[in-house]
Amino acid sequence: MRRVSSLSLGVAVSLGAVLCAHAQKFQPKTIQFVGAPEYSTQELLDAAGLKPGTVLDYAGMNDHSRRLIDTGMFATLAFKFDGQDLIFTLTPAALYPARFDNFPFPAGPVLETALHSQLPLYHGKVPAEGGMAESVRAALEQMLKAKGIAATVLAAPATGADMKTIAAVSYSITAPPVVIGDLITRGAIVALDPKASALIAKIPGTPYDVAGSPQQIESTLSAYYSEQGYLQVAIHAVADPRPVLAAGGVHVPFHVSVDPGIQYKLAGIQLAPGLLVSQAEFDKQSSLHPGDAADGTRLRENWEFVARQYHNRGYMKARVQPTPALDTAHQTVTYAVAVDPGPQYTMGTLTIDNVTDDLRSAILAAWKMPPGSVFNEGAIRGFLATHGVNPALERVFAAVNCKYTMNFHDDTRVIDLTLTLERKP
Repeated sequence: MRRVSSLSLGVAVSLGAVLCAHAQKFQPKTIQFVGAPEYSTQELLDAAGLKPGTVLDYAGMNDHSRRLIDTGMFATLAFKFDGQDLIFTLTPAALYPARFDNFPFPAGPVLETALHSQLPLYHGKVPAEGGMAESVRAALEQMLKAKGIAATVLAAPATGADMKTIAAVSYSITAPPVVIGDLITRGAIVALDPKASALIAKIPGTPYDVAGSPQQIESTLSAYYSEQGYLQVAIHAVADPRPVLAAGGVHVPFHVSVDPGIQYKLAGIQLAPGLLVSQAEFDKQSSLHPGDAADGTRLRENWEFVARQYHNRGYMKARVQPTPALDTAHQTVTYAVAVDPGPQYTMGTLTIDNVTDDLRSAILAAWKMPPGSVFNEGAIRGFLATHGVNPALERVFAAVNCKYTMNFHDDTRVIDLTLTLERKP
């Protein structure tokens, strides 16, 4: 309300040189807007409820100006009439992209055009609250009602990655529930294999999200087929624009195309020279051999083995980098494996939680990684799984769940370690 009062005072001053009394009328030859070039003159006239050639008075000008300022699209507004032209000076407010989270119809150009036709100043952005943000919310409810969906729509600011600054204004249907409906498969595979069918059978009935649901379906199926060696699988999930109204809410069906492509077999895995694990050591432990399907689970086990060798030598942030080379003619894949070791860490202090003083002393006495030595994650696992070395500690560790927490000090390349023992249920 303070904004409207300030506006009214500005209007009185602006018109005072021309109008002797508030009741006097005037008819501007032109109506101009300055400071908001992203809007056309016609859009601003429509939003203000003004028409060229209209006879105006002070009270009417206040009403038209209030309609503009109440949209929340402008931080300040002033106008003046110089006896011929009526000129509005506008300062845009902070605006944020409108995001439509779970609307069961396309949220692209069609929706944007429909909103703009009702709200002239809507160009995809709204203020954080009130004004245009509320008008868009009400318009969405009316659009849903026209489709037979009596819905409650919530508008709320959504923060960005820093969880502090506003990144968008989110519009979501809070009632009735909007969920994923039936998944209709098509494409190269019309009938999915039983395991893939079982995976996607869990998806219908889960909450629907405009952006997240297609990604959920595609990533679920892509991960499954990639695990089987289909390294060029193409999955596309598209929401049906015709939602199904049911007792449980609004169901959004999906059409899912699945083209697995070639199932690749392993030709070989070659380690780069100079790694901390030799090719012979790697080949001996691997359960995946040339001629086998490029099984994703067993490939990850291989990369984890390489990473452990680095972790056992203090390179706790080592990144294994397998690069596949596909031979489509022979339907094989070869992996070239490099490693970015990162910094080497040493052992810092050892803290043991949730134990008696006597047990803490016994553990510290048996500990074999002194401060300043190269950090060895494998030594931690070996210590907690001790067999035949320290029978007393072995009995203790068998009766508890042992957890360890590493506290990295990147400035000194030191890791402080905390062991926590919790009695098993």
